[in-house]
Amino acid sequence: MPYILKKYNVTEAKKVEEFLVEVVKLSEPLALKLLKNARIVDHKKRRLQKGKVLKSGYIEVLVFEPMTKGLKPLFQTEHFALFDKPSGLLVHPTVRSTEYTLLDEIRYQFGDEAQLVHRIDAETSGLILVSKNGYSGYLLKEMFVKKEFVKKYKALVEGELIEEMLVEKKIKPSDGLIKLKMQTSQEGKESSTLIRPISYDKAKNQTLVEAIPYTGRQHQIRVHLDSMSHRIVGDPIYGLDESFVDDFLNDKIEKSERIETTGASRLMLHAYYLEFTFLKRTYVFCSKQEF
Repeated sequence: MPYILKKYNVTEAKKVEEFLVEVVKLSEPLALKLLKNARIVDHKKRRLQKGKVLKSGYIEVLVFEPMTKGLKPLFQTEHFALFDKPSGLLVHPTVRSTEYTLLDEIRYQFGDEAQLVHRIDAETSGLILVSKNGYSGYLLKEMFVKKEFVKKYKALVEGELIEEMLVEKKIKPSDGLIKLKMQTSQEGKESSTLIRPISYDKAKNQTLVEAIPYTGRQHQIRVHLDSMSHRIVGDPIYGLDESFVDDFLNDKIEKSERIETTGASRLMLHAYYLEFTFLKRTYVFCSKQEF
């Protein structure tokens, strides 16, 4: 478990931020971040904030202690690393009890300054870019905001697609019971995805497609394909009865029922291609995973 609660005795009066740097041995940015995120409490379980003078007792610090399971980057430089994430692995803890995520490997291998440049869903497999330091983190995230990356996905979808299509439908949070979902709506944000058919399996009535998102909305590819009646095979959220989705999200669905209802044991979406120019050098990456 990456989140560990540690206790430190207070032996002399100090401001809490000084105590965290001098005694706990945290970096100043991390100390301030933990204070801001309410991860520092005193011996009476009261939240501590910047400027508070500690005089006696002890404090408790909830720190992220990364672990490793041996997942190595596909490629790395002094400024960034690229991971080829397997399906089923969260990129970041969703709750403090989350046992292992990609962030564990990132912090274990590269330290506290390393961070995710972007994210993909847990069940989506494929390429994830990671910055190793604050300098590259700022530049790479700015590049994502400015849409200076080319990202391509492969998806296995229901039904036959014959022609390339550009889906331009606005997206907003769902009005339904499942708050995690998104939906197409004229009240939403501009969203655009290019869909290209690759091959069609007549026996299964499924098409392998390439999806290129030109915007970066939550669940964009999934929402756009479902809106065109080409739901992604294995998707446990879109194109299904909300009672099933609710049970799935609450871990009440067995694997066999999930496969029978959705068509696969995982979401059949894969981030297979990433291209960008960084510090005057152009990089082109393709996933090594089979899909």
